[in-house]
This record gives sequence, structure tokens and C-alpha cells, in this order.
Amino acid sequence: MNGKGRVYIIGAGPGDGGLLTIKAAECIRKADVLVYDRLIGRKVISYAREDAELVYVGKMPESHPVPQDVINRILLEKALEGKAVARIKGGDPFVFGRGGEEAEFLRENGVEYEIVPGVTSAISVPAYAGIPVTHRDCCSSLHIITGHEKSGTEGGRLDYSALAKLEGTLVFLMGVKNLHSITENLIRHGKAADTPAAVIENGTTAMQRLAVGTIENICRKAAELGINSPAVTVVGKTAALAAKLKWFPHGPLAGKRIVVTRTRGQAGKLSELIGEKGGEAIELPAIKIREPEDFTAFDNALDNLARYKWVVFTSGNGVEAFLNRMKRIGADIRMLYGIKLCAVGPSTADRLIEAGLRPDFVPESYTTGELLKGVRRLAGPGERVLLARADIAGAELSEGLRECGIEFDELAVYRTSTDSRSRDEALELFGNGRVDCITFTSSSTVRGFIDLLGRDRLELAKGARVVCIGPVTADAARKLGMRVDAIADEYTIEGLVKKLVEVLEVM
Repeated sequence: MNGKGRVYIIGAGPGDGGLLTIKAAECIRKADVLVYDRLIGRKVISYAREDAELVYVGKMPESHPVPQDVINRILLEKALEGKAVARIKGGDPFVFGRGGEEAEFLRENGVEYEIVPGVTSAISVPAYAGIPVTHRDCCSSLHIITGHEKSGTEGGRLDYSALAKLEGTLVFLMGVKNLHSITENLIRHGKAADTPAAVIENGTTAMQRLAVGTIENICRKAAELGINSPAVTVVGKTAALAAKLKWFPHGPLAGKRIVVTRTRGQAGKLSELIGEKGGEAIELPAIKIREPEDFTAFDNALDNLARYKWVVFTSGNGVEAFLNRMKRIGADIRMLYGIKLCAVGPSTADRLIEAGLRPDFVPESYTTGELLKGVRRLAGPGERVLLARADIAGAELSEGLRECGIEFDELAVYRTSTDSRSRDEALELFGNGRVDCITFTSSSTVRGFIDLLGRDRLELAKGARVVCIGPVTADAARKLGMRVDAIADEYTIEGLVKKLVEVLEVM
């Protein structure tokens, strides 16, 4: 098998990105190619390398845009190119996930593979609805059943006479379309009509909804709530415990879906805080951070650091890029001795502090305008300033320094560009999904988002609230044609989440 790659057939769990296993995350991180299904949470995709190829093979109910034989061929072709392929499936790949078919195909074609089990929705989705699938007092067995059988199966393969006699919990996966047939057959074959039943839609996500009843009335109750696929159906005594044990979703952002447009590497903290408040953070990276194409100016500035009295950082990305370049060329951190460091806000300051560097100035109000006022006040005559920032940084800071006669050099320490890999996800999300709010943490995330969705498709996002981290970001959004509903009072990630709660809790 020399020269061939390897395929990791991965179970990503039921939807909550936090249920991804450590093993699965490790395999995704090292994959050259990700081949993933419709119900894979965007947090799972965020583990991919920046240079990884993303191949979406999602399927909608009643629609199969990428047939299984084509998916098999994609896996084979990518592996034969010598690439590591992460084949990512919802739940567990061997529980009605067709992982066995893919493994057989790969084995027949001499390609190595690994199976990475996932948290199956058959257990986790009921748990998020407060339904234990076993309980010592009333249920000691669990039976997992497909809710829709392979098309063309004459008369069906399910033996309802046997299922109706089982005392344990019956869990039907992917069975909303056939719910009436399932319950009718169970009753016809002897299952008591008052047997508790529950249907959970979009389990483990902020869109989770629950219908509880009996097998006699659960179809009506699910229809009244408009329950749709994907959903899990539970039949058995433990289903009645949902009324007592239901615990999810909870918190002031419960049930809210909030888009995070930060880079894949930076989305974590904001997503985590949204999750702690009960919301579902949908990571849709609008931008990506790249190194400069040419390091000549960068390295020249580092070689001549002694000429500067101040180095001004306007983002955490700038700090990281600056220090990474110093490390790469073997520059001694002691070269910064005697140079004063300025950070636009606490998150930028934290990046410096993490590297053992304490900023000399952080403005009380975290804006470029306040940063400019501070530098004007603190920089003495003849003290040269180095602005270390993005290639697309605004002109306010440099123009202000020029107006007051402060000598400075601008250095683009990183490039910001649209993360085009998110384009298909953005179109699907806003075309077919429900979004309650979009968050922007910089002007570049606004520009990147509009580029992803397209100016002619901005109407798709009009139903979502827009919350910005600060006035500069908000001004950029308005100038580009977006409505801004709220601006954080404190221009930090924590302040942004606080504003989200304020705006969305009243919806």
C-alpha cells in the first residue's frame, strides 16, 4: 500500500460539537481532505487545518445530491493521491451510518482505513431531552431501529410483532416521515396504546424541540409542533421521564443560533461563552489570517528595532504574527528592551502578557481613536513609532499620527483575506437554516461575510440580528449596507456576549 493515503471513517456525534471525541478531533486536524455530511456541526469542521480541502457531500431527506457510490469514489481517489482523508459522519458511522459500506469498498480497493466511533444519537439525543434509555426501575434493555428501511424492501424487514413484545426502550432513528406507520404497526401488533413515546428534533442543538405523549397520540402532538427531520423517536416507559428530567436547552441564550464570523483559530472563546449561556455558536469563519507574501520589510523592521520607541499593536493577530516572525528568524526577545508596547484593548494586551511582555499603554476605551489620543500624549519628541498591523488596516491611526507630526512606520505583519472555504456553508446556512444573530468582531469580518454571502444575497440574512463588538466595526457594517441592531458597551468578547444576552433574551 505504499504511496496510498488513509481514510478515517469518523463519527462526529449528534450535533453538539462538544460531543466530538478527542480521537476524532486529532484525525480531523491531520487530514488533508475532509469529506463531510449535512448534519455535521460547523464546530467540528473548525478543527480542520487551514490548507485542508473541504468536500461537502450532504444529503437532505428525499434528496441525494451525492450518491453513495460517488462518495465511495471520492474517498478512493483522494486516498490514492496519497492523502489523509477524514470521512465525517453524524452520530456513529456504524449505527445506520453506511460506514460499513464505505469500509468494504476501501478494503476491496486496497486502501487503509480506521474507524473512529462517535457518540450515537440513539443515546445522546434522548439524554439531552431528559430521557434515559435504560432505568433500573422500569427498563433493562435498549433496541435501536432504523426509522426508514432501504428503498425497495418489499413489505419491510422490521418484525413489528417481535418489537411490540419487547419490554425495553425502542429508539427509532430517522423515522419522522414514517412515524404514523411505526406507531400504527406497534399498536396493531399488541403494543399498549398508552405506551409513553417522545420525538426529539435537532437533538443536542439550540434548535432542539420535544414532543411527548403516547404511541396513540404522538403523531398528532409532533404534527402540532411541526416536528421535522432530523429527529429521534423513543418508545417505552422511560420516555415519560422527559417531563421530569428535561434540562436542555437552558440559559439566557437557550434556543438561539448565533453566527461567529471570527477566524477558525479565534472563534473558540466567543463560541464557548455563547455555549455557556445556552446558545448554539455556529462558526462561520469569514476571514483567514495569512503571512505576508514578502518578508523584506518585516525583517528590515526587526533588524532595526532599536530605532523605535513605541510598537503599537491593534490586534491579537498582530502580536502573534510579530512574535512568530521574531522566533522564526532567531531574533532575541531582549531586542524589545527599552521599547514601549501599546495594545488597542485587553485581548491584544493578553496576547502580549502571555508572551511575558506587559503593555505600557492600553486605552480605557478600546477604539483606534482612543489609542491615537494616548500615543499622541505619550510619545515624546523624536520618538519613532512602529505600527504593527494588518495589510488592510484603516487609515485613521496613521493619518492622526501624521497630522500631529509623530514619526512612524507602518508594517503589515499579516494579511487578511476572505475564507472562501466557508462560502458553501454560508449559502446553505442562510438559505435553508435559521439564524437568530450574526456577530462581528472587526471590520474585516464584516467585509469577509459580505464577500462570502454576496451583496446580491444579503437579503438572506435580513432576519438575523446583527451585533458588533464596537463602533468602528458597526460603522463598517453600515457603510457596506448592513443593518446594525446593537453594539457592545464594552468592546471585548465578554462585552459582546453580554450584549447578545440583552438583545436576544427579549426575543
